[in-house]
Amino acid sequence: MAVFVAIAICITLATVAMLVHALRTGAPRVALAVAVLVPVLVGGLYTIVGTPAALDPQALRAPDSLEEAITRLQADLQRDPRQPEGWLLLGRSYAAMQEPGKARDAIERAAKLVPDDDALQVEYARARAEAHPQRRFDDTAVEILRTVLARNPEQQHARWFLGIAQRQAGDDAAAVATWEPLLTQLDGGTAATLREQIAAARQAAGMPASAAPATEATTAAPARALHVRVRIDGDAAALAARLPPETSVFVMARQPGGPPMPVAAQRHRLSALPLDIVLDDDDSPMPTQPLSALDEVEVVARIAARGIAERSADDLESAPVRVTLPTADTIELVIEAPRP
Repeated sequence: MAVFVAIAICITLATVAMLVHALRTGAPRVALAVAVLVPVLVGGLYTIVGTPAALDPQALRAPDSLEEAITRLQADLQRDPRQPEGWLLLGRSYAAMQEPGKARDAIERAAKLVPDDDALQVEYARARAEAHPQRRFDDTAVEILRTVLARNPEQQHARWFLGIAQRQAGDDAAAVATWEPLLTQLDGGTAATLREQIAAARQAAGMPASAAPATEATTAAPARALHVRVRIDGDAAALAARLPPETSVFVMARQPGGPPMPVAAQRHRLSALPLDIVLDDDDSPMPTQPLSALDEVEVVARIAARGIAERSADDLESAPVRVTLPTADTIELVIEAPRP
């Protein structure tokens, strides 16, 4: 930045010198005006349309916490709100801090700026459900999911969430019809889980069970997705009894030796352990740094006593596991329960 400023100043002074030299004999007053006004006008123009805050050394320093990063991002979006990536990052940051209402509002701003981005529209629909008091997909979210599927029937997340919304509404037969096409797009483990959900929906709808198990999917999971298993070693029941029922478990992949912000993260309730999940680019809080862009990651699980992603002294954390991508192995993360 300092080099850029120096170059800009040199160019401005050189321009002024050439103009003054050309005008000083024939129009000395004009030459004087040029010498005074051009630097002033250049500086004023930069203040209006440039980014003078970028010259502040504090703006170039990496944030020390998620809260500071959010404050900076909010200031940047206030200066220029036409940044869908910024609004999306802000929304994901709020979600990591368990502020679903703020997350929904920020992601809505991103979705309105890029209405044809299917993945973003689906994320907005999910954010609406996360912010709902009963974690339900409301009419707006359902309409978004239907619109995405109408133009892209292969959008897996839209199909999955629409099926959930249909079951929430009591339309189990519609959920079966929505979910069954997914079976040919998923890998074995995920497809098996979906078959269980379809079987439950069929039973609730009074439909006959499938005549035969669906054919195993031939489409593999994303090459750089991470299959992660999280469990507690020790007295899990005693641990759950002394922690609030809404205690969160964060499962995160981050760049080894890099910034603390994860490249992929999911939040689950403590009651969900033991947990088997898949981390991929859809779980990235930073669109500019997806999981698939890295050749190596460090994976960790944390029981968050304060309910936020940032580590606190009371948290329980697994030993980090370093993984080279791509990998088909299941990553085992073990959280040690305190001994009595």
